Amino acid sequence: MNTIIFRTVAPFLAALMIMFSIFVLLRGHNEPGGGFIGGLIAASAIAIYGISSGVTEVRKALVFHPITFAGFGVFIAALSGFMSLFVEVPFLKGLWLFIDLSDGTEFSLSTPMLFDIGVYFVVLGAISTIALALEEDEDGK
Repeated sequence: MNTIIFRTVAPFLAALMIMFSIFVLLRGHNEPGGGFIGGLIAASAIAIYGISSGVTEVRKALVFHPITFAGFGVFIAALSGFMSLFVEVPFLKGLWLFIDLSDGTEFSLSTPMLFDIGVYFVVLGAISTIALALEEDEDGK
């Protein structure tokens, strides 16, 4: 599977998959998609890049260890739950903040979206860690 075509196309395909995963994450609150499937798509992009370029290149490109993404995701998901305690409603109760922009459009922020972003990072980190561990050679390369 180490053909020149695959090595050439894989970085572009991985970038396209990451962008699509973010699209799926952001539209998943109101339509099919969300943090879980978006995280799976992003982890698949990392796996494809790892197959084509090697695990060492992927680890350099990610900057952080993938399990760090999972820990960050758990923190973000928990943070979305603790937001409800500040307004004295039950834990993980959905809260929305509506912001009117100067051009007349309305922008909304919500704790369910924050939770979805946390799930995205947890799935991305966990699946990427597993995929990179499976792709490594016996000597760790």
